[in-house]
Amino acid sequence: MKSLYTGLGAAVTSAATFATSGAFIKPLLEAGWSPAAAVTARALTAGILLLPFVLFSLRGRWDALWRGRWRVVGMGVIAVAFTQLAYFAAIRRIPVSTALLVEYLAPLLLVIWVAVTTRRLPRPAVLAGSVLAIGGLVLVIGPGALNAVDPVGIMLAFAAAVGCAVYFVVAARPSDGLPPVALAGFGLLLGGLALAVAGLTGIVPVSMTFGDVALLGTPVPWWVPLTVVAVFGTAIAYAAGIYGSGKLGSRLASFVGLLEVVFASILAWIVVGESLTVLQMAGGVLILAGIAAIPAEPPAPAVPAEPPVPVEPVPADR
Repeated sequence: MKSLYTGLGAAVTSAATFATSGAFIKPLLEAGWSPAAAVTARALTAGILLLPFVLFSLRGRWDALWRGRWRVVGMGVIAVAFTQLAYFAAIRRIPVSTALLVEYLAPLLLVIWVAVTTRRLPRPAVLAGSVLAIGGLVLVIGPGALNAVDPVGIMLAFAAAVGCAVYFVVAARPSDGLPPVALAGFGLLLGGLALAVAGLTGIVPVSMTFGDVALLGTPVPWWVPLTVVAVFGTAIAYAAGIYGSGKLGSRLASFVGLLEVVFASILAWIVVGESLTVLQMAGGVLILAGIAAIPAEPPAPAVPAEPPVPVEPVPADR
């Protein structure tokens, strides 16, 4: 039970810190930064900030990093780089609210995936929680997000949803000795480098400006919002999210991740002055109810160590 509460605390912390990204990245975008440039700088800066903690957590145990190399690749290339590129490509074609609604179908994708691979229908509690949480998501983002839009944009947003689901699956895999902060740090560095390569090769447009930006109505240096996002919305968010997924399992952690939308709405109300509607508040309650209905997955069994080979006793000389 203590492990469950610890995992829930980490997952909620991850959702809350992820929610800070939009409010603090927006000043950079308004100042002329391209989305790819902002995400690249965010990932690389966060990865560098986490590096001392990564090295301390490993303390020379590089074999754990080698054993978890495919988790690091999945986290960096798919969960960080691919998901961010797909999402930002989507919002160039469709409204942000629609892209968010499609991307945050990731928990439902995980439920469907488990049902298909195990050939068993989800438990009634999982189905009920899914209906409540997704319904709450629609209310928080706004029913207007369901309007018909560009099909290519919808496909890109769905690709981001797949990447988001992969993030929770990779994060929830047995660690095999690789600390969560190491997976987060190396994953962010790898994802940032992948995005940088995509920008340098012209796959995505990259532009930056280095003057003052408007933050909360006050001119501040460009690196101030970037640092806030790198520390809270990226480094802490990914490290806490990976730790929480390891404790809760990918399914429950993904539903807790829906709280990011709720926290983002509350942050927009406090920071930007956007009012919360009755429907949004009702949606937040439904998301909480859906999360409460989803049972936690049993932890993955540890790989048993090989038993020692019995040694035949050698008779003493007589």
